[in-house]
Amino acid sequence: MKCSQKWILLLLVLVFSIPAVYAFSTSTVDVSPSGDLTPGSTVTASFTIKFATSGDETFPKDDTLSLSTDLENPNWNVVLVLNDIDNVQPVDNAKTVDITGWVLSYDPSDFEESMRVTLTGTAPSVTTTMEKVVVSVSDLDGSGDIVGNAVTVKRNVINTGEVTSAIAAQQASLDDLRIAIDEKYALGVDTAEAEQKYSAAQSAISTAKAQPASGYSSAMTSLTTAGKAITDGETALDKAWAIKKVADAQVPITQTDTLIVWLKPNATSTEQKSQLTEISTMREIAAGYVTNANDEIDNGNYVRAREKADAAFAKANESYTNALALKKTLSSGFNPLGMIGGLFKGSTLIIVVIILVIIGGVGYIIYRKRTQWDELG
Repeated sequence: MKCSQKWILLLLVLVFSIPAVYAFSTSTVDVSPSGDLTPGSTVTASFTIKFATSGDETFPKDDTLSLSTDLENPNWNVVLVLNDIDNVQPVDNAKTVDITGWVLSYDPSDFEESMRVTLTGTAPSVTTTMEKVVVSVSDLDGSGDIVGNAVTVKRNVINTGEVTSAIAAQQASLDDLRIAIDEKYALGVDTAEAEQKYSAAQSAISTAKAQPASGYSSAMTSLTTAGKAITDGETALDKAWAIKKVADAQVPITQTDTLIVWLKPNATSTEQKSQLTEISTMREIAAGYVTNANDEIDNGNYVRAREKADAAFAKANESYTNALALKKTLSSGFNPLGMIGGLFKGSTLIIVVIILVIIGGVGYIIYRKRTQWDELG
């Protein structure tokens, strides 16, 4: 029995040592104007607090209900409602208002308790856009610590100069994109995708400019959209330029291929064949650069791709120039080295020797006859 009594006493101690938990809730806090706030503008917040409807107290008598704000020149209107009867509470118009539990503590079996709160103040000045507390409601215990969760409503108070600066910066970037598009278009670059991104950015900037001062978040969102469109437009233009460079490099390669087809059967001497080999080698180097440039495009390295394409064009142009010069030489019909080389080739040499012997013999006979006629003469 003594053991059982000890356990009962211990249980009672534990039960009574657990602090009572009191709760309050607030309705949705209605803030006017809605959205972002501009410094110096008048702000109004209104809401209702509901207190506990069960337990020993509607609110702990040793606690404090704390109302606070970051608004300048706050003006509080606090009405305690007990069983549908309004009781206006005298409070100081300060940034923090504390209402003691002695004022708020009632027996919930006898009283239905709530509180209507209306706050009017001025949005503070800020050096940079930041969140400020419009209103906060919390339950503080005897030590000043928050019990449970505070109800806090915040709004952005904006520095209007930030929006103006951001719009100007994005407009400058858009103007640069316009110049780049026009320059590349004049070079024959496909600027269609870049033009689409330009239009999207231009529209987003116009949307940002049209926002009222309270539309800071919307304006900044539109400017972020514009910035991404500009970046995408620059990337699209960079890619299109690289593709154009590769296409330009392919032109002299194709032209060289056509000349090589003609040169192969017509370049017969050793020197000609050596020149053709050199031309073909340069052509292969150029083609390799083109392949490398296309790989760089696939990897998104457009600057590197243009460098490879430029190298391809230079080498391909060199091979084409040399091939064209060789073709002109072969097409002119005067090539002493080629002719001599052809004469001393196979059976042709025998035929030439026979012809020369015949010509020499005939010439000798004619010469002798003329000599005899001169002697008789």
